Order: sequence, then C-alpha cells, then structure tokens
Amino acid sequence: MLDYEKIINPVVAKMPPSGIRKFFDLLDTMDDVVGLTVGQPDFVTPWHIREEGIESISTGKTYYTSNAGLLALRREITSYLQRRFSLNYSPEKETVVTVGGSEAIDMAMRAVLAPGDEVIIPEPCFVCYAPLASLCGAVPKPVVTRNEDQFKLKAEDLEKALTPRTKLVVLPYPNNPTGAVMTREDLIPIADLLRDKQIVVLSDEIYCEMTYGFLHTSIASLPGMRERTIIASGFSKAFAMTGWRLGYLCAPEPLAKAILKLHQYAIMCASTASQFAGIEALKNGEEDVRNMVSEYDRRRRYIYNGLHSIGLEAFEPEGAFYIYPDIRPFGLSSAEFCERLLYEYKCAIVPGPAFGACGEGFARISYAYSVKHITEALSRIEAFVKHLRA
Repeated sequence: MLDYEKIINPVVAKMPPSGIRKFFDLLDTMDDVVGLTVGQPDFVTPWHIREEGIESISTGKTYYTSNAGLLALRREITSYLQRRFSLNYSPEKETVVTVGGSEAIDMAMRAVLAPGDEVIIPEPCFVCYAPLASLCGAVPKPVVTRNEDQFKLKAEDLEKALTPRTKLVVLPYPNNPTGAVMTREDLIPIADLLRDKQIVVLSDEIYCEMTYGFLHTSIASLPGMRERTIIASGFSKAFAMTGWRLGYLCAPEPLAKAILKLHQYAIMCASTASQFAGIEALKNGEEDVRNMVSEYDRRRRYIYNGLHSIGLEAFEPEGAFYIYPDIRPFGLSSAEFCERLLYEYKCAIVPGPAFGACGEGFARISYAYSVKHITEALSRIEAFVKHLRA
C-alpha cells in the first residue's frame, strides 16, 4: 500500500488549511445563520460586462490567447493604471494577465524567491502569502501591525525585520482583514528604507478602488520604487467579477519576463471569455465601480456606528470591505467568541488569528452584504454581547 506520508511534499503536509475556510465550513451544517464572513461583493457582475463574455463565446472566440493575455486587454489595463493611479507600464513587455490576483501573487513569488530567502509579511493579512512563500523554500517573516497604528506598516518595524537574506516585502494594502490603508505619507518612509536595497516589493492592490475619501496610492508611483515593485491586482473586487478569475500583474520587464515563463508552463493563459469581459469592464465599467464603492462606503459607516453603539470597539476602516473589532474585553479567545456567536446566536464572523497569530483578540467582519443583512447580524451580535456582560 502506498505510504502517502512519504509521497506528499512535506511542505504541503505541514501547511495548515485556510483559517477562513475552516470556519466557513462550519456553516454548511447549520440553518438560519446570518454570516458576515465572505470577502465577496454581493453585487452581480454588471450586465454589459457579462454580455461581452457571453458574446465572445457565442461568436466562437474560444481559443487560447497569447500567454500574457489579449493585447487589447493589456492595453486597457495599462491605460487604466495610468489614468487612475499615475502608473506607467508597457502592455507588451511589463503586463501579464493571470487567473485572478491569487495567481499573480503566486507567480511573482515563484519568480523571485529561492530557498532560504526571507519574505517580510505584515500581519494581520490575507492567508495566502506565507504558504506560497514556503512552497518556494523561502522563510516567511511576519511583522506585526497594531490596532493603535490602524494596522499600518511602520518603517521602524520593517527595518528591524530586514536581514541580508530579505528578498521580498509584501505590501497588502488596502488590507484584508483590517481595512487599513497606506497613504502616500505612510509609504514614503517605507520607500526611503527600501530604495537602495536589493529587495523587491510585492504590492497586492486588489482593493485599490475601495478607499473611502481619498485615492489609493501605489508604492510603485514613488521615486525609485517602480523598478523594484511588482503590482498584483485583478477584477474580482472592484468589478464584482470573483467567479471570472481574472487578474493581472505589472512589473519591470526583467521581472515580468521571468513571471511570464512560469505562467506559460503552469497556466497557458487566462480564460478567453473572462479576458473579453475584462476589456469591457475597463472600457465602460468605471461608473459601476463608483456606484458599488459608494454603497460599500454607506455600509462601512453603518456597521462602524452599529458596532460602536453595542460596545465593540474598532478603528474606522479606510479601505476594502472589512472591519476588525477588538473583542479582548470579553475575556474569550477569538475562536471561543466566534464559535459561541455562531452556535448560540447563529451569526458568523471570522476569528482574527485566521489572518496571523497577532490577530488573537480580534475578529473580521465583512460588510460586502446588504444593509438589511448587516442589520440582522448586528442585532444578533448585540444580543450575544449583552449576554456576555450580564
């Protein structure tokens, strides 16, 4: 009989399952649960974008595209980045269309990291960075960000974590799970620290359109940073296109060429129908984005005020569609708090440690849901909090 313990890659065997999925799977066994767990827009992809994908299939455009993606799409991506964020990339040489932002992150890491390299990862953060780094044989090094700093990465904390083996710094802003952002003023000292070092920045900008009251700044737009930055982004969040699995990355030509080689062997190309839909999204979808972001902003203020009114403290998130309340005053671990809320009051939120050990004492709440749904969830959270205080 085959000994699977000897067959499976030991790095994979030791890799923990996603803390988000682990908790989310509990919901499958329960009825009448109000969940604020999923980081997915509750909007349907706008019709004119769907129609373009359908049209591409109905007219027989079902072939492989260039490995890097349709040139027309790459041109739209670079045009979008220039007009929105003052970023200039070559569509022919510095842009690769990927299967979601997740593939962009994976390929960027594989192209840069070698065994023994160190990767700086600000936490709390999305769950994929450390496992993907480990698969490259690299060493993930978490840098804790703090509630009192609104979970921004501080240059002094980053500097303490740097060693001669540091190869990559992940910059996951706007941030999942905290809703934190890094403004231009926040990024300047980070750029000053890294500018003269042989270190690459992987800037995950999937939530770049979801900032409230100001425009997102990419670290690649700062002097001296474009040459050392890989931008990973995609269509899932801003255009409500999660299931289309369409992303992209932009990087200086030598990095983009290395990434494209990996993409060729692993993926071939992104879905052709999704690429045609992406062209339409970038050409004619900016009003859709503005409307959806305006609604997220309304929900953001509503849930922030609602949580504070029931005594759950959280800093006011400035990006993405998550809020990260502090549950330490109740004397329960994050897992205990969330499990009791789920089983006793049938409301689901995600324990903070799913996004890094420093998330203990916090929980992630998504407001990518209707106000009606959020209202019911807040009612159940309030009843639970009152019970804990009784």
